[in-house]
Amino acid sequence: MRQYSPDLTPPWKKKPAPVPEVAAEPGLVVEEPGSGFCGAVIRCEAGTVTLEDRFGKHRVFPLQPRGFLLEGRVVTLVRPAPAAPVRPARTASGSVAVPGARARVARAGRIYVEGRHDAELVEKVWGDDLRIEGVVVEYLEGVDDLPAIVESFAPGPDARLGVLVDHLVPGTKEWRIAEAVTSEHALVVGHPYIDIWQAVKPSALGIAAWPVIPRGQDWKTGVCRALGWPENTGAAWQAILGRVRSYKDLEPELLGRVEELIDFVTAPAG
Repeated sequence: MRQYSPDLTPPWKKKPAPVPEVAAEPGLVVEEPGSGFCGAVIRCEAGTVTLEDRFGKHRVFPLQPRGFLLEGRVVTLVRPAPAAPVRPARTASGSVAVPGARARVARAGRIYVEGRHDAELVEKVWGDDLRIEGVVVEYLEGVDDLPAIVESFAPGPDARLGVLVDHLVPGTKEWRIAEAVTSEHALVVGHPYIDIWQAVKPSALGIAAWPVIPRGQDWKTGVCRALGWPENTGAAWQAILGRVRSYKDLEPELLGRVEELIDFVTAPAG
């Protein structure tokens, strides 16, 4: 007896079996069965794909359903999805990174900061920018040394001097010294914090706020005691610095001042 298929739909009414869709990425080797042309995708535009065979010959074909063979299997070529826009990498300061850029030869201008901790923080966040600009950062042993440093440096149009001072508050000793040395080619700016430690946001360290230390106590030692840290200020600073990843971990009052100094020192002579 003859065996009949339970599906009595005429062949001309049956829908063709689905075939996979394949992105027409450059280099993909396919065959167009109607012409027998076999080649690698070199370009895919709206509605067409261009193939190149092994002799270097090009042919353009329409992107039709079930229009190509890939390793002997019928496929539908489709346009590749557009590549996601690549965001430029950023430095720790938020500037656009310049991969592979070499450090510029140091310019005559300098930035001075008040203390080694200040210098280390500036280097961590702005180091990449400073090397590209050729700006060297040095540190003062104390703000009392500033007048002698400015006199020795002799700032001028091609050798500007920028200085960052801790706790620069009107009426203080630091304020009077800063006013005395400021000139057209020497800029002294500062932040309101007792120490550069406070310029790091408490949230970056997992604390609610920097503790208030009574007058007469060493501020850094008092902070360590209040927070239950070992009374080793050097180790405490390294732990603080290690939690700083970028400018986002610093207070705006410091960010603006450092950016101002960099702009001042690198401005063209005029």
